[in-house]
Amino acid sequence: MTAVKTSFSDRPTVTLLAGDGIGPEVAAATLKVLEAAGSRIEWEPHIAGAEAVEKVGEPLPKEVLDSIERNRVALKGPVTTPVGKGFTSVNVGLRQALNLYANLRPVRSFPGIETRFAGVDLEIVRENTEGLYRGLEHEVVPGVVESIKVITAEASTRIAYFAFELARREGRKRITAVHKANIMKRSDGLFLECFRKVATEYPEIQADDRIIDNLCMQLVVRPETYDVLLLENLYGDIVSDLAAGLVGGLGVVPGANLGEQAAVFEAVHGSAPDIAGQNLANPLALTQTAVLMLDHLGQKEAAERVRGGLYDAVAVKKTRTKDLGGSASTTEFRDAVIASIEAGARWPA
Repeated sequence: MTAVKTSFSDRPTVTLLAGDGIGPEVAAATLKVLEAAGSRIEWEPHIAGAEAVEKVGEPLPKEVLDSIERNRVALKGPVTTPVGKGFTSVNVGLRQALNLYANLRPVRSFPGIETRFAGVDLEIVRENTEGLYRGLEHEVVPGVVESIKVITAEASTRIAYFAFELARREGRKRITAVHKANIMKRSDGLFLECFRKVATEYPEIQADDRIIDNLCMQLVVRPETYDVLLLENLYGDIVSDLAAGLVGGLGVVPGANLGEQAAVFEAVHGSAPDIAGQNLANPLALTQTAVLMLDHLGQKEAAERVRGGLYDAVAVKKTRTKDLGGSASTTEFRDAVIASIEAGARWPA
C-alpha cells in the first residue's frame, strides 16, 4: 500500500496530531478503539494548526517535523485551514516538508451505510507535491493575479509507478489517468505522457485515461466501472472528495500521505468547530485511517479487529452517529465498536 520502504519494531512510536475542533474528540475515541483491538503503539503527541499558532506562533512547529522524521509515521486529525487569509495549510506544509508525494484515498461502500450506489470500490491516487498546489502566486498588476502550475516528469513518473505497484499488489486490473491535456497540452500532456510510458512496464494492468470533466460526470453515473484513478494534485483533491460522497461523505473515508521516508495518515474531513466539544462527532473516518496505519505498521490482526468492530457498530442504526442517521454520541459509537471487538467481530467476507 505504501511508498515507505522500511520496517517497524513490534511496538513503534507514532507521532499523534489530534488536530483542531473535533480532532481531539475523534482522536481520543480512535486511540481507545486501537487499544481495545490490541494494537502495540507508543504515542508521541504534538500540536499543529490553530493551537500551535496560539501557543508557539506558527502552525507547523519544527518539533512536529522532527518527530515525524524520527518516527516515520504519524496519525493526524483534522486541522483548520483559514480561507483566503491567515496561516498556510498544515496539510500542504507536511506534504512538502516531508516529500509525501503520494496521497491515497480508498473509497469503498461501507456495509450499513445506505447511499445511491452500492459496490463502490475505488483507489484514488493523487500526486501530492506540485501542480497548482505549489502555491506559486503573484500579483502581475493591481487586480491581476497569476498562479503557476508546475508539472515535472520526475514527479509524474514517480506517482505513476506508485499507482501501478499499488494495483499489482492489490490485484487490481485497471488504472485510469485523469487530466485536461486537451487544453493544457504541455503540463497535463506531460503527466499523461509519463503515465503511458510507465504503463508499458505493467502489461497485465489495463491503462487508459479520461478528461477530468468527463470523469466527474461518469463517476456520478456509474462509479462501479472504475478501479484505480491516478490524478495530479488539484484534480485529485476534488475527485477524492467527490468520490467520498458516493459512499457517505468525508466522515466515512480514510486517507494517507506517503513518501519514501515517512507516512502521515489523516482524516480528510474538516475540523467542524460548530460541534466541537459536544460529543457529537463521528470518529469513523479517523478510525478507518488508523486501520490503514495498522496495516502499514504490520499489525494486521489488530487492523482486522477494528474493521470488524466498525462494521458491527455501523450496521446497527442506534449506534451510528447522527450524521449517519443514528443517535449515538462520539463515545457511544466508540463503546459500541469496542464491545464488538471484545466479542470477536470480524469484517465480513
